[in-house]
Amino acid sequence: MVKPLTNQGQPLAAEIPPTGAILGHTQTQTCVLYSYSSSSSSVEGRGNISGVEICSGQKDKRQHCFATWRNTSGQVTVVKQGCWLDDPSCYDRWECVERKESPDVFFCCCEGSLCNQKFFYLPNSNHTPPLPPTNIPLTLRPPVVTALMYSLLPIMAVAIIVLLSFWMYRHHKLAYPPVLVPTQETGPLPPSPVLGQKPLQLLELKARGRFGCVWKAQLLSEHVAVKIFPAQERQSWQNEFEIFSLSGMRHENLLQFLGAEKRGSELETELWLVTAYHHKGSLTDHLKANVLSWSELCRIAQSMSRGLAYLHEDIPAYKPAIAHRDFKSKNVLLKSDLTACIADFGLALRFEAGKSPGDAHGQVGTRRYMAPEVLEGAINFQRDSFLRIDMYAVGLVLWELASRCKAADGPVDEYLLPFEEEAGQHPSLEDMQEVVVYKKLRPTIRECWQKHAGLALLCETMEECWDHEAEARLSAGCVEERVVQMQQSSVTAHEEIVTVVTMVTNVDYPPKESSL
Repeated sequence: MVKPLTNQGQPLAAEIPPTGAILGHTQTQTCVLYSYSSSSSSVEGRGNISGVEICSGQKDKRQHCFATWRNTSGQVTVVKQGCWLDDPSCYDRWECVERKESPDVFFCCCEGSLCNQKFFYLPNSNHTPPLPPTNIPLTLRPPVVTALMYSLLPIMAVAIIVLLSFWMYRHHKLAYPPVLVPTQETGPLPPSPVLGQKPLQLLELKARGRFGCVWKAQLLSEHVAVKIFPAQERQSWQNEFEIFSLSGMRHENLLQFLGAEKRGSELETELWLVTAYHHKGSLTDHLKANVLSWSELCRIAQSMSRGLAYLHEDIPAYKPAIAHRDFKSKNVLLKSDLTACIADFGLALRFEAGKSPGDAHGQVGTRRYMAPEVLEGAINFQRDSFLRIDMYAVGLVLWELASRCKAADGPVDEYLLPFEEEAGQHPSLEDMQEVVVYKKLRPTIRECWQKHAGLALLCETMEECWDHEAEARLSAGCVEERVVQMQQSSVTAHEEIVTVVTMVTNVDYPPKESSL
């Protein structure tokens, strides 16, 4: 006999929710709310339940309750309880029952107010929850109907078993890669079932690109980002997954990878990458809506160049050198403290000793960020050549930062992409060849930037990054050092100005003579 678990650790008599609750159409629904804390290690004797949560959502959506818990050697520990979003697998369930065989973390959902106060583990798939009692008298079936039912029952049972076996075979066949594939460097995952067993839910579409779209999603109580590739972009998904899976790819200025998953049927396959979520979004989006102070510019530039320097670095027996090949402000994400982390490794190349870098096409990336040698199709397919292509794009991103900085004594322009003035918003390959290769133009550097000590050094740095000669470009590590110098030079210049002002105000002027 299975004993119901409650949030007080004691079995309770079954309670029958109202009919409206069973159907999931109540106007308001309440659920037991609880979040695990280290001070409450077991269900028994726990007295710190957060309370009751009133569920809210769209009127045409159903509302559910859920519960997650662990069972360690008979010790039951509740992880979380609360409201759950509209989910077809929760429809018409008035008891919170987990039916999967031996999951790492137990999960159940149900309909009806406070239905998650009790939760069960019933791994027997043939078990059905008891129906609520009714006052309608039962009508005895005729003998013919009874005989027909007993005759069809074995046939139906065999058919169900065959269909279930076929479904399990297909599901297992499509389950590549494994449902959750953490890297060696990922660290502990949230206390939740693996992705395929819930509760990962897509919440909001945040961005669309040529390779797919990015969603904000919820994994238990945490927000994550889910990048979804269509089946025809499998190569890009596979390449990014392999780059993330390399040892040594965990760094504070590289986007944190959580897992990869394949979802859907053969006809509608979706390939997912799950990463950390940063609510400030990309550097492009931030610059469109905000201007930067000098300290903010330095923080972004230093952390961005630090991340790229680590990506480019070859650490023997730990991490190969990696070229990004699509570096741009859209692929630089901002954390809550405005430090940067680099994302989108779908075109990245790794350079391992004794191994080919793979299928390295020349003209890849975003046109307006392509280096002159990429636009000309004259790439030397060596490691340093690809790293220098990244550094050309770094110079353009530094220009974007400068164009939205308010430190200079002058107006701050509206945000423009690099070469938007010269080539428009949607330049063709021929447009960029004309501007960058033949005319050798670069984005305009404002005169007022040169009057600010730090910005003047930044202008010098960006010019050395986007040099027409690839061998003359700075490395990412050198750019990081330049940013540190920029901060110091700006502070020194400020101190000199303060000293001069102090000296002038301390001068004793002779008294004016009277004209009388």
